[in-house]
Amino acid sequence: MNTYQQGAPFHDTHSKVIGYLLWIFGFTGSHRFYYGKPITGTIWFFTFGLLGIGWLIDLFLIPAMDREADLRFHSGRIDYNIAWILLTFLGIFGLHRLYQGKWITAIIYFCTGGLFLVGVLYDFWTLNGQVSERNAGQR
Repeated sequence: MNTYQQGAPFHDTHSKVIGYLLWIFGFTGSHRFYYGKPITGTIWFFTFGLLGIGWLIDLFLIPAMDREADLRFHSGRIDYNIAWILLTFLGIFGLHRLYQGKWITAIIYFCTGGLFLVGVLYDFWTLNGQVSERNAGQR
């Protein structure tokens, strides 16, 4: 039985494996963005993981961040892990937007280098919400 939501099915939207892989680069805040914590992700980015201290503490906090993200975001046809991998490594080409079915913005990102990286930064802040909204609309 699911202890988090009585009577509701549990959906594993985010992966601890991806979270720990992004944690390796945690001084950039990437794992925090992945788990839907854009404010602390930005703080980690500008302070190098709170000078490494917050980065080390996050090693133990990732399981809780994963559970929280699983409860917060909608699962569905669009996989968060694939969207995040595409954004993290190919964001300037817009492949994460193409994966979500956002063809026009994907082409714009491709032609402008992710809208001159500002669009990529915006997507780091909002990707979980974008995917969750798309998945909720497909039910």
